[in-house]
Amino acid sequence: MKKSGKAVSSAIAPRVAIAIMAAGKGTRLKSQLPKVLHEVGGKPLLAHVIAAAKQVVPASDVFAIIGHEAGRVRTALAPTGVNFVLQSEQRGTGHALMVARQPLASYDHVIVLSGDAPQITPQTIASLLNFHLDAQAAMTLLSADLGEPTGYGRVIRKSARSSEVQAIVEEKSASAAQKTIHEINAGFYAFSVPQLFSHIEKLSTANPHGEYYLTDMASVLRLARQPVVVWKTESSAEVLGANTRVELSFIDYQMRVRKNHELMAEGVTIFYPATCVIDHDVEIAPDTVIEPFVQILGRSRIGSGCRIRSYSVIRDSEIGEGVLVRPGCIMEDANIGANAVLGPYSHLRPGSDIGEGAHVGNFVETKKIKLGKGSKANHLTYLGDAEIGAGVNIGAGTITCNYDGANKHTTIIEDGVFIGSDSTLVAPVRVGKGAYVAAASCITNDVPEDALAIGRSQQVVKEGWASKKRVARKPK
Repeated sequence: MKKSGKAVSSAIAPRVAIAIMAAGKGTRLKSQLPKVLHEVGGKPLLAHVIAAAKQVVPASDVFAIIGHEAGRVRTALAPTGVNFVLQSEQRGTGHALMVARQPLASYDHVIVLSGDAPQITPQTIASLLNFHLDAQAAMTLLSADLGEPTGYGRVIRKSARSSEVQAIVEEKSASAAQKTIHEINAGFYAFSVPQLFSHIEKLSTANPHGEYYLTDMASVLRLARQPVVVWKTESSAEVLGANTRVELSFIDYQMRVRKNHELMAEGVTIFYPATCVIDHDVEIAPDTVIEPFVQILGRSRIGSGCRIRSYSVIRDSEIGEGVLVRPGCIMEDANIGANAVLGPYSHLRPGSDIGEGAHVGNFVETKKIKLGKGSKANHLTYLGDAEIGAGVNIGAGTITCNYDGANKHTTIIEDGVFIGSDSTLVAPVRVGKGAYVAAASCITNDVPEDALAIGRSQQVVKEGWASKKRVARKPK
């Protein structure tokens, strides 16, 4: 077991599992995409919950209970390493744990989380567990105070200072006095596994939806004279679920504001942060400057002392120290060496590896290339499937012709080569170290080291041709 993100070493530590409710359809989202795969902060709702859970217990002790579009959910989250339990017929949250009974039965305690509440933190999960263990409870509820609790079940304590739960009253059943209570049941729980499965069959479907509700375990266990307690989190945002597009948008906004504040606290400058979209898993080192209207997405990593100028979009890319990204650059799955200069309006497609101090300029597109240290491609160029050495100059309008209609081929340009403007290099082809390619050349054969390659037609000049043409065009 882990505790607050740190392993707890104890021979008598109880075995703890985490079950995540992730089987719902999310009807109010009006989407063909499963509810838990909708994204906030740059990744699926369920991925956030799994990440928090894995900081409390190992992935092997996390069980995602899936149902609607189970195959899609399983495929999307398989890299997390957690277990999946299929709830093929969705008959409520209580039914979900009935379905998961076999894999959970070997544990001492289970924490139940909601797969659509992505702001839950490992600290809160661990605190809920610790309170549950200290209280030796059969069931522990997580609660929160909401300024506007309408629609939520209210937690009724035995007394104001007691952690013992007397009842959970749903909105539609609450009295006028009970509706003034702001402490709500968040839908997160900790259970003693033996007590849970000794009594779970007592749940009833005598409700308008004909479902087994896990909330009802509180009254079932109280009737069995088992202790049911509540622990309240100080952060109500953690328990908010996403049931509509508006709620998704609000949670996404909260997460991105928090991310920007965290980065700025760590020494990153973000001008006009409300305009910047920075995903949850992005890492940015101190003294980097992010200008307005920048998007940094996925698992991007940016080194110290960089400047990312406006309207650039960076996804799943690694950027070294001291890099200047001028306005309007787009990159995905790219690796940028220290002190490189990009843009404006460069497009670095997957597999672009830009070396230290290299320049990729305006309207240059790269794909699956290695551009060596100090090399430059400053204007209007396409470089694809190429290995380019150090100190190379690529002239404006150069194209590596890498695709023959069926297969991709590689262009190799060795150190110190000069490629003249408007050249086309028809792969597979190699340009040797220190060679020159004359402007407007079409290179189809290898060029030896220190050679000059000229691959263009001989210029023909016809004296007086233009004046004769103009005379011929005059009306008679």
